[in-house]
Amino acid sequence: MRPLAKPFCALPLLAATYAFSGATPEPQSFYVHSGDTVVFYGDSITEQRLYTNITELYALTRNPKLNATFINSGWGGDKVTGGGGGPIDLRLQRDVYPYKPTVMTIMLGMNDGRYANHTAADDDVYYSGYRHIIESVRQHFPNIRITAVEPSPFDDVTRPITLQPSGYNEILLKYSSWIRRYAKEANLEVADFNNPVVDMLRLAAGSDSATAQKIIPDRVHPGLAGHLVMAEQLLKAWNAREVVSAVTIDARSGKVLQSDFAHITNLHGNNPFIWTELDDALPLPFANMLANDRDHTVALALKSSDVTQALNEQMLRITGLSAGSYKLTIDGEFVGQWTNNELAHGVNLAVLETPMEMQAAEVRDLTSRHIDIHQFRWRTLQVPLQDSDVEHLDSTLKALDAVEADVVRLQRAAAQPRPHVFQIVPAA
Repeated sequence: MRPLAKPFCALPLLAATYAFSGATPEPQSFYVHSGDTVVFYGDSITEQRLYTNITELYALTRNPKLNATFINSGWGGDKVTGGGGGPIDLRLQRDVYPYKPTVMTIMLGMNDGRYANHTAADDDVYYSGYRHIIESVRQHFPNIRITAVEPSPFDDVTRPITLQPSGYNEILLKYSSWIRRYAKEANLEVADFNNPVVDMLRLAAGSDSATAQKIIPDRVHPGLAGHLVMAEQLLKAWNAREVVSAVTIDARSGKVLQSDFAHITNLHGNNPFIWTELDDALPLPFANMLANDRDHTVALALKSSDVTQALNEQMLRITGLSAGSYKLTIDGEFVGQWTNNELAHGVNLAVLETPMEMQAAEVRDLTSRHIDIHQFRWRTLQVPLQDSDVEHLDSTLKALDAVEADVVRLQRAAAQPRPHVFQIVPAA
């Protein structure tokens, strides 16, 4: 299979002299770098293309100049020995190696436990099969950076356990313990998709038991709400920074006190109080996700976890305002109303509908589109027809690769931050 091209289209930066520019903290380097190709490998939970989508979306909106390629190679039903897509060596040869990955994540285990009381022989198959995957990949790519993902949970929290005596998730936790030990031996990064999701489910069930059951509706495959917590764990393992931007302006003196990952210009006025802001990044589009949260699971998961604090802080603080209530508009659009004390404490713009959030929602849509094009190319055409005499198959696959590359170019362009005009006025 021909790996996808890695296009990048950077919008030209506006020529401007920033009157106020705070010292931006030097963050720990994000794990994925320009030039990397990331392959997400796993079973149906990876094939859902949700935590992988969120991870790619964060990578590009928080690091808009990142030029990396992301490939989803999850196949439903897979075990460490392979599955519906063929035995493991075929899966690797067809669905991993052609992309020449520099980064790979592996999440397997849900199917390996067989949803039944397992034996020592089951454990041995899992452990030896997992080792085989790592060793095989490293034979082809000695310098590849691998993140071993502890398998996401079987929901034994919101409903009674079905496997006695301790529930099916105990088997997955046993696999997770082994993964942590093996990761030290094999020099792998580790991301825990199990315990943090279980912790979130417990809090969610205590708050709203009926909605909590919908977070992993079939007890195996989480919806977007569960995948948000899973993506958070992967991104934490990859040194993700929580801050989109952090701006503090003193209205009394008209001075910028803080501008982390942001650039302020044209600051003037008193009533209204106006400035232009160009952030280095975009927020994750939580408002867009919540607007489509028909079963209320995303809202409950965000309430029951630290996803917002860990990944999506875009803080605006305005000090020195006279007592009263104030309205914030961005590019002339109403964003919210707060008291002077609330603004002094700080408002997290990332969770609100703002022009920046709406732009991030556009990036999310384009991310989903390019991922879906790849999925169609791979699973509907390439694999089913690879042994058939289809005259135009190769040219069709190449054409789909070209279309996906076009969408990726749009995605990267849409991820470039834009300047916005902020205005604070008294709420009459």
